Amino acid sequence: MPVPPSAAPIRTSLLRDTVHDRVRDAIVDGTLAPGEVVRDTELAAWLGVSRTPVREALLRLGETGLVRAAPGRSTVVARIDLDEVRAAHSVVAAMHRLAVAEAVERLTAEDLELMRDANARFAAALRGSDTAAALRADDDFHAVPVTASGNRAVATVLDQFGPVVRRLERRRFASHAGEESVALHDRLVEACAAGDADAAAEVSFRTWHTLAELIPDPDQPVPDQPSQETP
Repeated sequence: MPVPPSAAPIRTSLLRDTVHDRVRDAIVDGTLAPGEVVRDTELAAWLGVSRTPVREALLRLGETGLVRAAPGRSTVVARIDLDEVRAAHSVVAAMHRLAVAEAVERLTAEDLELMRDANARFAAALRGSDTAAALRADDDFHAVPVTASGNRAVATVLDQFGPVVRRLERRRFASHAGEESVALHDRLVEACAAGDADAAAEVSFRTWHTLAELIPDPDQPVPDQPSQETP
């Protein structure tokens, strides 16, 4: 399994979650491709950690559906299952809508400025065709109302199902839908600044609904995915 030659040191206090996040992100951004065998020894060497937190990370990622394992067989990066993506997308869109509705009255002027800054970075990344930067900026934008809402249940659900959606969301930022998201972000900030929770929630839902239009039909191939998993 090819892995990057080096990685930044991991703080011991955050070891378990950081290892999980690093492996998850490598799956989401395609570094670890669908169908690719993942070995705890190689991942541990890449991250500079023991095998224990890697095994724990793979178990968590298995619960999310990002990796698959069977008794006596290797663990592999799961193929993109369009039914699972649709189901996860519906949940993610609903959770972001709820988070925004609950966050509007709690958002500070600083929060709104963070959202504006993230959207500016998002737009710049799209202009520069930098998909990774666009995804980071988009994450930063939507994280503001999720955090402000104070709803831990919403945050937990998004942490579980968000990565399933993100694997296909990269396609949005190479299309006109990415540009549409910039305008929707602006509308969302305006509605939040006006204290209109209903309007903000609807804009948030619309922002995430645009992704559904990019999910292929069941009879269409999924981009960058092999025909079968490697055992």
